Amino acid sequence: MTVARVVVDSPLPQLDRLFDYAIPDALADEVAAGVRVRVPVRAQGRTMDGYVVELAETSDYQGRLAEIDAVVSPVPVLDPAVWRLARRIADRAAGVASDVLRLAIPKRRARVESAFHTTALSVVGAMPVARYPEAVAEADRIVLRVIPEPAAWARTIVELASGVLAAGDSVIVVLPDQRDIERLLAVAALVLPPDRLVRLDAGQSDAERYRSFLRARLEPGVLIVGSRAAVLAPAQRLGLLIVWDDGDPMLHEPHAPGVHARDVALVRQELSGCRLVLAAHAPSVEAERLVELGYCRRIEPAGRPPRVVPTVLQTGDAGPAQQARIPSTAWRAASEALRDGPVLLQVSRPGDEAAIGTERTAADLGRAFPRARIIVADAAHPVAEVGSQPAIVVATRGAEPVAPDGYRAVLLLDGERMLARESLRVAEDYVRTAANAIALAAPGAPVYLAGVGGRIARAFTTWRLDELAREELAERTAARMPPAVRTATLLGAPAAVEAAITAAGIAHDDVIAPVRLEDGQLRSVIRFDYRRGAEVAAALRTEILRHAAGRGARRGGRAVVGLRVRFDDPLLFGAEPMRRGAATGPA
Repeated sequence: MTVARVVVDSPLPQLDRLFDYAIPDALADEVAAGVRVRVPVRAQGRTMDGYVVELAETSDYQGRLAEIDAVVSPVPVLDPAVWRLARRIADRAAGVASDVLRLAIPKRRARVESAFHTTALSVVGAMPVARYPEAVAEADRIVLRVIPEPAAWARTIVELASGVLAAGDSVIVVLPDQRDIERLLAVAALVLPPDRLVRLDAGQSDAERYRSFLRARLEPGVLIVGSRAAVLAPAQRLGLLIVWDDGDPMLHEPHAPGVHARDVALVRQELSGCRLVLAAHAPSVEAERLVELGYCRRIEPAGRPPRVVPTVLQTGDAGPAQQARIPSTAWRAASEALRDGPVLLQVSRPGDEAAIGTERTAADLGRAFPRARIIVADAAHPVAEVGSQPAIVVATRGAEPVAPDGYRAVLLLDGERMLARESLRVAEDYVRTAANAIALAAPGAPVYLAGVGGRIARAFTTWRLDELAREELAERTAARMPPAVRTATLLGAPAAVEAAITAAGIAHDDVIAPVRLEDGQLRSVIRFDYRRGAEVAAALRTEILRHAAGRGARRGGRAVVGLRVRFDDPLLFGAEPMRRGAATGPA
């Protein structure tokens, strides 16, 4: 007798395991590993959707097996490698595998399935490779700093991917947002045929996303480009996985189990044996930790560093320059550069708020340069690209448009305001977003860094941003803060939280900031070494299951959620996810 082992699509932890089902004769030819099915679940008293993970000849279940109710679709949407990845990620975060699969597998669209036909792909020749591939080929895991020049990051990624595609293997590239996706695809389209490109991101319609998913699942040798969930794409013959700008908070998944795309990529590389590249203009502290451990190899960029000049407002600065918060030396440089092309000013806040927002700064500059074209780019005024004509572009960080030939000067204002935000990652976030803005400057164009001094200014002038990441890591290691350690946030009834802390074997000194909430629940943060990660996750999962089984606290005759757990929460210690162009720094 052939048995189907099924994972049901449910967020309930007590259903987070494989269930054995008998296959009725009428469905014998349709049931296969990976297909969607509908099955009865006795614990819920109803049928539920799920996926066939595998077929087996026997079952350990002693009773009579229930039968599969229906095959929803004959298309094998659950890739075996994605299932192994989902199971590992869920276990690492004491979560539920179906939550991961919900991110990995889009909703079914029957019309897309019926119209979908696999196309045989011809092998594309490799592109000329300039700087990195020889070194990348010598290591499985790379931390790569990309040359800070306009579009250099996209060209580098396409160069790395092209050789892998030529061998018939697939490549996944994970990027923080849709603008990055569009920029990379535009570069890739110059050298790769359309049938080699697969876009997979939340900006697509349901039908487009499902069509892209099926292509990734069934076609080998494609370049899959997408946002954070693309790290779970069912790539065939995965040869290379690239995460761009891994320090960007947009890469952290807000939905359960709440994992960062970089962590998923590291697990996937371990399971699949593909090559992994963490690429950025400025290395994240997490990437620096991997280098120091010897787990990843660092590759530095070739070429000249950018011209970064630290500067501050002087008491003698007056007039329009002072009103716009621009030091006189930077003002003169911007005035000269404006004759040849666009100039970028990065500010801390959008809007017209108290002389610091984009619109207020633009108004001040409009009075100073009455003939200049002023462009505002922030969350309320998204601008993807500006031309090569003279213009003053005022943008919040992360919202800077691209200039085709690069900006003739870049002024990074309000550094002291951006660094005043209370956050464990404030310096790292500033350096990352400033480095990305610097990379928009034309080669040789001056970059003025206003309101920033000390080690951050030195790191930019020497372009030794890795040294700054190394110093940040050393400080956090001394304080036992992430990423030197892992953390988990526990929320629930006080007795449940305290019991979970005891079960996980967490010492008193590693319980941080317990807070009693208004509803009577307790929230505590625990920290622990990486080597204890599996042990802590297993202990917390046991506690979650204990309360889910109905032995948790009760209030007023109603069951109260006993325990919720979130590992490596990015909102801890004052951090916050950054929307493109959102306000930063104190109001």
